[in-house]
Amino acid sequence: MRIVSGIQPTGNLHLGNYLGAIRNWVRMQDEHPAGSCLYFLADLHAISMPHVPAELSANTREMVAALVACGIDPARSVLFNQTQVPEHAQMQWLLNGTARMGWLNRMTQWKDKAGKNREGQSVALFTYPVLQAADVLLYQATHVPVGEDQKQHLELARDIAQKFNNDFCTEDAPLFTLPDPMIPPEAARIMSLRDGSAKMSKSDPSDMSRINLTDDADTLMNKVKKAKTDPEPLPSDKDGLAGRPEAANLVGIYAAMAGSSVEQVLAEFGGQGFGRFKPALGDLLVAKLAPINDRFVALRQDRAALDAILRAGANRARELAAPTLAAAYDALGLVR
Repeated sequence: MRIVSGIQPTGNLHLGNYLGAIRNWVRMQDEHPAGSCLYFLADLHAISMPHVPAELSANTREMVAALVACGIDPARSVLFNQTQVPEHAQMQWLLNGTARMGWLNRMTQWKDKAGKNREGQSVALFTYPVLQAADVLLYQATHVPVGEDQKQHLELARDIAQKFNNDFCTEDAPLFTLPDPMIPPEAARIMSLRDGSAKMSKSDPSDMSRINLTDDADTLMNKVKKAKTDPEPLPSDKDGLAGRPEAANLVGIYAAMAGSSVEQVLAEFGGQGFGRFKPALGDLLVAKLAPINDRFVALRQDRAALDAILRAGANRARELAAPTLAAAYDALGLVR
């Protein structure tokens, strides 16, 4: 079994990032043999959209610090950034010969991100899914964790792999493994502390809308204390949260951080007001996130250590990628 997953290096990681993806990566790492999980920083994907170069390099290192602080162990998982493994870009170019314009035109994310100005978008944005296919096919991934927004891209990767195998390989010796989707356990949908109908986001102009992994204990408690709520006490069952998005969000955060269910949280706090519930939520967040924050703050200041982690991970990734890339060149009749 080989699991491959990537994340774009963005700054200001928040609770939604942790509960939505990073915590699941740690779980998979701990449930599978060492070396089974490859996690990469998708810095090549990041340049498909306008970006500030200095911010990209800083965010890449910050993301490494965050992942390690959250529990990713570079000794158990292969942790690297795409740029240091040029096999990703090489494989994408080889797969561009197999991918079809019609397939890429149907990608929902391309339509959403390009909007009405398709002619003004970068070629990288259009071929983004081919690079995603290269990311997983390069390592003969058997499983790829996907959410609803990435299912279509994994299906495209399987289509590209199948067509390549059909066109350039024999039936009894296909080159690429067709990766299966790995649906992670349902993660709590973490919403803004200021608006229960909007996702928690780093792009929100108000820092009070999110819980950052860099927040200290006092900041955490203050944000929870000032989080938007309603005047009613918490209900005793889940149905009572209907039409109360802010209350549902805070209860959901508590359940996710405590490793319990919404029903269990309401069994404990039902009938109580937010004056009682918010301090309990704040204490829980501090207890769970303070160790992550302490390690993150220390790691992000050690650039040499972060670069060493990426370099070591890239070396391991290149060793794993080399045989598949070489076989792809040979299958296409390219003289190396």
